Amino acid sequence: MFFVSTFHDTVMQSFIAGTFTFLVTVLGSSFIFFFKSIHKNLMDSMLSLSAGIMLAASFFSLLNPAIKLSNELKILTWFIVLFGFMMGALALYLGNLITSQLLLKSEEATRIKRCILLFGSITLHNIPEGLAIGVAFGSLSNSNIYGAIVLTLGIAIQNFPEGAAISFPLRRDGFSRFKSFLFGALSGVVEPFSAVIGALLVIKIRMILPFILSFAAGAMIFVTVFDLIPESQNNSHNDFMTMVFMIGFSIMMILEIVL
Repeated sequence: MFFVSTFHDTVMQSFIAGTFTFLVTVLGSSFIFFFKSIHKNLMDSMLSLSAGIMLAASFFSLLNPAIKLSNELKILTWFIVLFGFMMGALALYLGNLITSQLLLKSEEATRIKRCILLFGSITLHNIPEGLAIGVAFGSLSNSNIYGAIVLTLGIAIQNFPEGAAISFPLRRDGFSRFKSFLFGALSGVVEPFSAVIGALLVIKIRMILPFILSFAAGAMIFVTVFDLIPESQNNSHNDFMTMVFMIGFSIMMILEIVL
């Protein structure tokens, strides 16, 4: 009975923690409602900020933990991380090719394709975050559960700018504020369920987590370089946009270091 009770508590704690990080993503996405009309320079600035946030998150939230965990598990670190990273990029590359073939060459098709790539990359990024929460709660005893709580808070704070990182680019592409918010919010809905999976399969998930983390990083960097950076640089003030990119990168970097 004690085992069943403890197991149930662990799964429930993981789900609650994942739900909390999801709600913070929703909060970040909701900022799109505070802007009635958005000037091109402001939108390009938000694209640059999003690109910086996503690039920093790819390294600090995904690649760096993948390297550390691979070393702890004493597996072939360079191969696992490289393989996962390239597979993530290849998945988005093939997704782009497939959607290009399926959709007609039109402005509407371009908008849909960008939505798919952006939404897909951030969602992939949120899956290993949810798994990490579940692994943390599943592998820690009640005496040191505070470590899992701190991890959850750190991921939640990062999710706030990431929610905006989807909504604002989609608004830039002509989506309504509600649709931009909806896609941004839904990108985080995978976290509660991923957290439960991580708690249920804590040992097995831990072994494949480096690959999953690297895969998500490859996908995010592909979208950042393929779409967000070129779009944000299509501006007469591209030097300023570069500085905004640096600010976005710095924000996420500081959050990772502090938390």
